[in-house]
Amino acid sequence: MTSHREAPSISKDPVADNTDVYAFVSPDNTDYVTLIANYIPMQIPAGGPNFFEFGDDVTYQINISNDQDADADIVYTFRFVKQVLDPGTFLYNVGPITSLTDKTWNVRQTYSVWRWDEKNGTRELGKNLPCPPVNIGPRSTPNYASLASDSISQLSDGSWSFAGQRGEGFAVDLGSIFDLLTLRPFASDSVIPKPPSTTGVDTLSNINVHSIALKVKKTDLTSDGSNPTNVMDPKSVIGVWATSSRQEATISSTPGQAPVSAGPWRQISRLGNPLINEVFIPLSMKDYWNSQQPKNDKQFQGYYTNLMVASLMPVIYPVALKGVPNAPENPRTDIEIVLGLGIPSGVIKGFQNYTGGIFADMLRLNMAVPPSTSPNRLGLIAGDAAGFPNGRRPLDDTVSIYLQVAAGVIYPLVKPGFMPPAAASLLNDGTNEPVAPFLTSFPYLPTPFSGYDYMPGPTGTA
Repeated sequence: MTSHREAPSISKDPVADNTDVYAFVSPDNTDYVTLIANYIPMQIPAGGPNFFEFGDDVTYQINISNDQDADADIVYTFRFVKQVLDPGTFLYNVGPITSLTDKTWNVRQTYSVWRWDEKNGTRELGKNLPCPPVNIGPRSTPNYASLASDSISQLSDGSWSFAGQRGEGFAVDLGSIFDLLTLRPFASDSVIPKPPSTTGVDTLSNINVHSIALKVKKTDLTSDGSNPTNVMDPKSVIGVWATSSRQEATISSTPGQAPVSAGPWRQISRLGNPLINEVFIPLSMKDYWNSQQPKNDKQFQGYYTNLMVASLMPVIYPVALKGVPNAPENPRTDIEIVLGLGIPSGVIKGFQNYTGGIFADMLRLNMAVPPSTSPNRLGLIAGDAAGFPNGRRPLDDTVSIYLQVAAGVIYPLVKPGFMPPAAASLLNDGTNEPVAPFLTSFPYLPTPFSGYDYMPGPTGTA
């Protein structure tokens, strides 16, 4: 849901659809930062015979701003190439795949990585790097974790990369939220009451995505190559967002041949903070928002200060959420600052992730904040400064965070003395983290679900 099928055009182009972005200090090696961009939403694991794959005609990029201008100072670019060993069969594999070199694996992808920065220009960091196969099942991919681990590549600059299928790391009850903003645990309080239930239905459980992941030295991300150790130093903060682009023209070929693309590259999807285009931007502007650069986001600023979800909450839950701050009487400058500018020093003691005065949608990470020894899924609003909106970890419960923020839990930061509704800090959609556990090492997202073992998703509890 953070950006799954969030705009009319990109919902018809899933291989280019950016679904989630994560940025966090790597917990197993704090000299590094991990950046993850997910694409291709809602993959049913049993996807044969044509299993999911990255687009050979799509350019995928992870962008970093490190000098407070909301413009890309570092860009990592990924391009993919598909290879079919035997076009005479309809099968993805013709036997077990036990290694990345097995000839039984018929349809495979490799990728190349480039880094551009203002000092060095464009450098190729890796060429023809392997993607793992998808997780077909116990006969075809009997030791999938090993195949995925073997697909982690070290790049020429000392960074590490991975590109391939992962288990979905995001949990959300899409069925209830888009049914007139119903939250199952609070359904009895709605103006359209239904029997209450503490059990949410995780729509995304037991499905997969495709991930592009980088593990990069912090010193390769700061503006001056320094190691960020001072939380209050502006140089410790970076802004991160991911994009996808296609060439301007696609020309149909003869039957049986792939279309031919031509012309300049055009950005068709982007994502920094979760849920912005999904929930903040109106339907008429969503495709346009996807085409824009973060430095141009001032044109969308009013959708933050006058957040539609915040205005709907007290209408749908008039008793429990009476008093949620709404524009125009109470413009949501708290949301505007936290998501559009970053938190300046002096607001939260000993913390800041401010990126300057340019309003922009970027995932802001203060790299000097160490990983938490006791991570809290509610991140910063629960006192865990290593969690969202200071970057974003896969375990962060961004749905509950957004619901609580929309209901006013951080509004006292900009309006001292304001008292949020008592229910604001309890809001959630009743889901929990994914059924498959997160990994403790790179690339951290869960092992993808097997097509053979696939069953419809179970419920999750808050």
